Amino acid sequence: MPPRITTAMVVAASVISLAPAAPASASPLSTAKPKLRVCYDGSCKLTITKRVSFRVSSRFGITRLSIGFTADRVSVKGAGPGVATAGSFTKGGSATVSGIHFRLVSLSPRKAVLRLTPVR
Repeated sequence: MPPRITTAMVVAASVISLAPAAPASASPLSTAKPKLRVCYDGSCKLTITKRVSFRVSSRFGITRLSIGFTADRVSVKGAGPGVATAGSFTKGGSATVSGIHFRLVSLSPRKAVLRLTPVR
């Protein structure tokens, strides 16, 4: 090959290799991790796909909440220095644990959506 064609091919190949790769699209099965820090004050909308545990303000008399669920029930546990409290509820239900009201927005075997509201 003549030198000009070889040089042009090398330049073209290097430009192609420098092109940015297309961004990988998110899998339709992937879910965002819940932002649990926004629930610290007892006020948030929370979507969970597995049991979660997070800190809450000590003004509720507890410092940590744990929330888990099955296809038909949500369980909430609160704990703090020398205190433990718990509650559970089913579809269409709600519960108040240590001054935080939990209302079930939706529930399926794979996901629970809850609305937390402080009552104190």
